[in-house]
Amino acid sequence: MPKPLKEWKVLPHDPIQEIEDGILTVTGDIPMPLAHLKRRMTVVRLRDKRLVIYSAIALNEDEMAFLESYGTPAFLVVPSDMHRMDAHIWKDRYPSIKVVAPEGARAKVEEVVPVDTTAPDFGDPTVTFATVPGVEGHEGALLVHTAQGATLIVNDLVGNIHDAHGVGGWVLKKAGFAGDDPQIPRVVKKKIVEDERALGEQLQRWADIPTLARIIVSHGEVIDADPRGTLRGLASSLH
Repeated sequence: MPKPLKEWKVLPHDPIQEIEDGILTVTGDIPMPLAHLKRRMTVVRLRDKRLVIYSAIALNEDEMAFLESYGTPAFLVVPSDMHRMDAHIWKDRYPSIKVVAPEGARAKVEEVVPVDTTAPDFGDPTVTFATVPGVEGHEGALLVHTAQGATLIVNDLVGNIHDAHGVGGWVLKKAGFAGDDPQIPRVVKKKIVEDERALGEQLQRWADIPTLARIIVSHGEVIDADPRGTLRGLASSLH
């Protein structure tokens, strides 16, 4: 993975998109030697207009100005020790932002930026953070409830890249981030999944949320067609 940035550096990325009122995403490129890998930042606005930044990406100044008009960056969620690249520069830009990381990733994240908490209280009952069971504490997820439904935000746990091609696409398919259907990437299973039963039970609990409208993943397309069925299928794939 690329080294953590020390200065504000904007890499190629797509425009900011609004998933629904209060949830924004941006997809950008990660410089990789063999594969063209897209990554995603998700921004959730709390009821008091503070922002939760999940898997941060540095943006252009006009885009950062838009985010600041959208709300106040208050929480920086580093969802795994593999997604530290922009954490330092975001903390430099917003010194008062609270850094959140799952417990199993804390030591690695703190090589880049101090972690304030592994169990944040956002002061908004509609937005919650959870360290995903069964992955040695290496993945943090967000669950957001709105009038339009529930949104689950995960990191490397689910890959859903459909436009992979060439040598890089072959690499992503072999790793399990790309394919015809959402999947738990092979490399993720090998690296962090230590209790398939616990992870499967968590996926099933999310699948049981009757209002679940979508799953936002860090690598690939948003899953908004039968997200509950997708989670059940992922849980079954672990057995």
